[in-house]
Amino acid sequence: MSLIQQLGFLEFEVTDLDAWEGFMTKVLGTELVDKAADGTMRFRMDGHLYRFVVTPGPRDDLRTMGWQVESAQKLDECVARLEKAGVEVTRGDADACAARGVLGMIAFRDPGRIPVEIFYGPSRGREPFKSDYVGSHFVADELGLGHLVISTRNRDESRDFYIEVLGFKLSDHIVCEIGTYQVDIAFLHTNPRHHSLAMGGPMPKRVHHFMLQVGSIDDVGLAYDRARDHGVVIEQELGRHPNDRMFSFYAQTPSGTQFEFGHGGRIIDDATWEPTTYHAISEWGHRRPPRKRPKPETPA
Repeated sequence: MSLIQQLGFLEFEVTDLDAWEGFMTKVLGTELVDKAADGTMRFRMDGHLYRFVVTPGPRDDLRTMGWQVESAQKLDECVARLEKAGVEVTRGDADACAARGVLGMIAFRDPGRIPVEIFYGPSRGREPFKSDYVGSHFVADELGLGHLVISTRNRDESRDFYIEVLGFKLSDHIVCEIGTYQVDIAFLHTNPRHHSLAMGGPMPKRVHHFMLQVGSIDDVGLAYDRARDHGVVIEQELGRHPNDRMFSFYAQTPSGTQFEFGHGGRIIDDATWEPTTYHAISEWGHRRPPRKRPKPETPA
């Protein structure tokens, strides 16, 4: 069993806070929990007090990814494994834990230099979560926020770090070509969700996309309509993946990174699961929509 229970939260550093507030609430359907004096916002989507933190800054990219463990003992085990692997670990003091709303936490950087936090004892919302836009529910709670696809300096090094040091398990690989681009992605799981973390080679930003899963196919269609209605750039239209079986679409966040919104992701039973390699990103769909070409200028 993985030391890590689930993907706990994501923190993004962004230049346009207003755009992110509208995007998180009116497109994704999460709930704004609070907004600090500096503009930092937290958003909720299930029983956890928050799953997303959006903070002001120039990066327009992932700032931190947070992974949840079940106890102080598991956190200490993570520290021991990380330090044995030569990773510099910082323990969160009382102020840092209070700011995160957790009982205990550590921070470090993974082999790709992405900031990572591991924590236990997250705060919970006082009332059951209900979205103003998602009629079913977000598939989160015990399975975590969703999944994240990160950039790596060396895909194999990062994959092996998460498996050998933190106990993630390999789900599968996708190796194929899209045009002239060579795709080689590793998918890892920490619980029955098919994958909570995936990684390819170097990319322009720390994160390619994050995924949110909902409880009905209709909520995917409604989110697709909301994205278009709000002028969100659609990167890949509706389609289905061969490995996790997710029916989904991809579009841009206000920072130019991507999100996936989907339904029907595969559940893994480690007692019978055998990793394999797929040779296509999608079974069908997920096509890039046609882009409008600028009209040629009329000669004078």
